[in-house]
Amino acid sequence: MKLLKSVCVYCGSSNGRNPVYIEAARQFGTALAVAGVNCVYGGGSIGLMGTVAHSTLEAGGHVTGIIPQFLEKREVMLREVTDLIVTDDMHERKRLMFEKSDAFVALPGGIGTLEEVVEMMTWAQLGQHRKPILLANIDSFWSPLLELMDHMRTEAFIRPETEVPYLVAERIEDILPMLETAVAAASGTVQDVSVAHL
Repeated sequence: MKLLKSVCVYCGSSNGRNPVYIEAARQFGTALAVAGVNCVYGGGSIGLMGTVAHSTLEAGGHVTGIIPQFLEKREVMLREVTDLIVTDDMHERKRLMFEKSDAFVALPGGIGTLEEVVEMMTWAQLGQHRKPILLANIDSFWSPLLELMDHMRTEAFIRPETEVPYLVAERIEDILPMLETAVAAASGTVQDVSVAHL
């Protein structure tokens, strides 16, 4: 039975200045569709968000867009998604994105992307879920965050008993295999596989 059925994608509502980010979003959307994995994302049609969704749909995949009412115009809601959910606020949006996903991937993005993926890390650290969290470190985008996490460990704010579980992938093609392994490990299907930072 397929364990990885749905992946939540966090990413920017802008394209960023490096063209490699757009290409990575396009590749990941296509990869989700080819693998038959549902893409859960923030519901917008612009920036990397829009690229991931459009690429998934164009490759025949399934996309669930979840967007709060106040962002319908700002993020230019994508009505062509397979499932569209409009929420009352950000809290409901994030809760539904969590509930409908088996794993979480952060592509490059801004403060919203950072906040969303760190919240999932926090929940995992507190034992509220065992769903894998992956930073897609495209062109070293997340390296400053990884350095900060290492600094937190050095300063004993992240201790061995309160380790933050996350994965890091440098290439788009590595993301789904890593998540599949991690989901299987969390479910007890396989043994001796760590979901911690690699």
